[in-house]
Amino acid sequence: MNTKPTQTAKILRHLEAFGGITALEALGEYGIMRLGARIWELKAAGYDIKTELVGGTNRFGEPVHYARYTLGGPAA
Repeated sequence: MNTKPTQTAKILRHLEAFGGITALEALGEYGIMRLGARIWELKAAGYDIKTELVGGTNRFGEPVHYARYTLGGPAA
């Protein structure tokens, strides 16, 4: 039986490999539109996920803020 990884598993693998992820990265790399829900599932499973608010500008030059999630440590 060929089973594909869940969205949550893909996010966890990305966090372990690259250290962090944003909603734009999750959408572009994996087609995941509800990153916050997947992060909630990882936190509920005991993973230490940190949220950092990052500032930037949008394509119109306006200031924006977005979340970047990082893996703080292994599951408890």
